[in-house]
Amino acid sequence: MTDGTPLDAEQLRAYLVLKEVSSLLEHEVERQLRVDGGLTGPQFQILARLHDAPGERLRMTDVADSLVYSRSGLTYQAGQLEKAGLIARTPAEDDERSTMVTLTPAGRQRLSQVMPGHVEVVQRLLLTSLNRRDITAITEILGKVRDRMRTAPPRSAAPRRRS
Repeated sequence: MTDGTPLDAEQLRAYLVLKEVSSLLEHEVERQLRVDGGLTGPQFQILARLHDAPGERLRMTDVADSLVYSRSGLTYQAGQLEKAGLIARTPAEDDERSTMVTLTPAGRQRLSQVMPGHVEVVQRLLLTSLNRRDITAITEILGKVRDRMRTAPPRSAAPRRRS
């Protein structure tokens, strides 16, 4: 909890630098995904999560819980991916209220199409400025912040209660 004390100059500088770096990186990543594969950032994240999942398949609620994106927005993005043949949505075998999302061969191909450019953007804008120690430190620091934020996430990132 905070006590309402304003940020000191160093805290404000750290916050503003983080926001700026995040915005610059996200803007360029979004541009690259659009140009190289006609994808939005959330669509890329869906495809990437599915690619890393066992059997390239997840419950839609698990995809939603892992991304900080509104559930309705995620449903729309998944619908667009399904129309393009990049994913398939089917009812879950064990719970007809759940939807399973599976990466299709076309989705796998689209992901491999955009990945070289994606890696290039991340390397060029973020990683080439850092050494291994910096990367480890950033991962540890932001991991702690993320873990704390995930204890009380916004509704779009909160896991749904299962009945």
